Order: sequence, then structure tokens, then C-alpha cells
Amino acid sequence: MARYTEAKCKLCRREGMKLFLKGERCYGSNCAIERRPYGPGMHGRRRGRKPSDYKLQLREKQKVRSVYGVLERQFRLYFAEASRQKGATGENLFNLLEKRLDNVVYRLGFAPSRSAARQLVRHKHVKVEGEICDIPSRQMRIGQTISIRDKSHNIPLILESLRTNAKRERLPFVEADEKNREGRLLAEPQLVDLPIPIQENLIVELYSKV
Repeated sequence: MARYTEAKCKLCRREGMKLFLKGERCYGSNCAIERRPYGPGMHGRRRGRKPSDYKLQLREKQKVRSVYGVLERQFRLYFAEASRQKGATGENLFNLLEKRLDNVVYRLGFAPSRSAARQLVRHKHVKVEGEICDIPSRQMRIGQTISIRDKSHNIPLILESLRTNAKRERLPFVEADEKNREGRLLAEPQLVDLPIPIQENLIVELYSKV
């Protein structure tokens, strides 16, 4: 499966904000954007011109892709699906992204980052409704139970994530039982509840030009 393999901290520096892609490191002084609060590369310190509308739209789309760890083709498919659904396309898009299994595992606090959550799912440490699922992109439904397999409860990555979970912002649409290593999706995710500010209208405007 294709995935982003370059330095994740560059993505945060390029967007000028923390995207929380590396778990515990993002909350400490070792965070790259804390040490180098400018863009990556030889032109990172340059004071550029006022960005065009297209650049703002593109950067917003790239930021969201980085946050959820999806590549361009997959992101376009999500957008196409969101546009077919009833309601606002931007809200539908983030609803689909937030209900991915790897994202829900991350939101529940069982992994320090979405990439780590994706690895847990791929390695068959995660169960959905009591059945092992190894598909990170699986769409979760409200009320479904997501749990960690019994034999995997003491994996160091999971234990460390639970230890540092208090640093994350609690979201109202998920409920976690850390002792039993399980949780549920309580409601449809809402954009206003997300800890990272996102302007979904810029993404809709970008794709509407295609």
C-alpha cells in the first residue's frame, strides 16, 4: 500500500502549525515547529508575497491530507463520495475521514498517532464488534465497539499511548474504556469538535474547479 515515507515534521513546518503526526514528541520541546518555526528547505525563512486564492485552497487540502494520512487519489474518492451524499459536502468529507477505523483507534487513545493506529490495525491487533479487522479505511458506524485484541493489551506502544492520552483533547463523539481497551463511536463527528482548525470551504472550492 502506498504511503508517505518522508519526514513528518516537514509537513507541520510547511503548514506553519502542529498537525500532531508524531504522538508524544508533538507535545514536548523536541517538536520541530517549536525549534524551527518556519518552512522547510532553503527558502523556508523567506517572507513570501500574499498567497493567491488557489494557494490557500491547495495548502488547506494538503494539510488535511497530511493530518489523516491519505494520498491524493484516495482523498479524491472521499470527496466524490461526500459530494454524492445529502448535506454540505465539506462536512460530509470530514465525517468520512473521521470515521475511518485507524482514526477512531487514534481518537480513542489506543495509539499515539494515526500512522501508529494504522499499523495496529494492519497487524491485526484491533477488533470491530469482536471480529479482527485489518482494514484501516473501514468506515465505522455509530454504536460499533472497537477494541484491542486480548493478547495485545500490553503492547508498549498502546501502554505508552494510554499513559500520555491525558494531553489530548477529549472529543465528544467517542467514548473510551481504557481499562478494557475498548471504545465506541457515539455520534457523527462534527467539524467544530476537531482540535485542528480546518476550512473545509477552501477544499470544496478547490475541487469545484476541476
